[in-house]
Amino acid sequence: MLEKKLDRMLEICCYSVQSAVIAEQAGANRIELCAGVYEGGTTPSLATIQLVKEKLSIPVHVIIRPRGADFCYSDVEFECMKKDILSCKEEGVDGVVSGVLLTDGKIDIKRTKELVDLAKPMSFTFHRAFDMVENHIDALQELMEIGVDRILTSGGMQTAEEGIELLAELVEKADNKIIIMPGSGVNEANIAKLKEVTGAKEFHCSAKKLVQSKMKYQNPNINMGGEGSIPEFEYYEADAEKIKKVLNQLNA
Repeated sequence: MLEKKLDRMLEICCYSVQSAVIAEQAGANRIELCAGVYEGGTTPSLATIQLVKEKLSIPVHVIIRPRGADFCYSDVEFECMKKDILSCKEEGVDGVVSGVLLTDGKIDIKRTKELVDLAKPMSFTFHRAFDMVENHIDALQELMEIGVDRILTSGGMQTAEEGIELLAELVEKADNKIIIMPGSGVNEANIAKLKEVTGAKEFHCSAKKLVQSKMKYQNPNINMGGEGSIPEFEYYEADAEKIKKVLNQLNA
């Protein structure tokens, strides 16, 4: 599927099939499909990818990230990433979201280029591993040279609003040769400011809400992940009203 050339685009990060459906119905221009909400996004299951492609008509980008934590991967993890990209291509996915770093905080050019080339003709977004690099301007140039289509970034800070100055600089230096897509903490209260200050045309947000479990009996003595900070009886889902509000501000 060819993405429509829009003046501005809103990509919604979705962690389930249901969220993807909600996002499209609310007017999202594209979704990024993930698993692992508490890990910042990991590769979703093949069945999830297939079902989302069946149900959605807007472009679907899939994160290729075998685990949470850092972005420096073992040989086995890298092989898994390549197989996941090939699976996405077979399923007609529109784009993948991935990237690899070296231990010194630089882009792993060799491995990232291998993923970019393997993904073609799908679009390739370098994800927020970009925010973990030592020198963002050098990294921008390197990613442009190896053919990355866009960079998802918060400007090297926890949120895009905090990183707004670097985002503006990145958009300027990108010079329309690569898309700079601000993400992290983007919402209806700040997207107008982000749009004005950075000059970016594409934005990424989750616009999610917590949904309470339907379980009437809730065993308080067990946490399936072994981490008490992760809630056992609630989960995140895309919020249609939040998405509509963000879109209204983006297109104002």
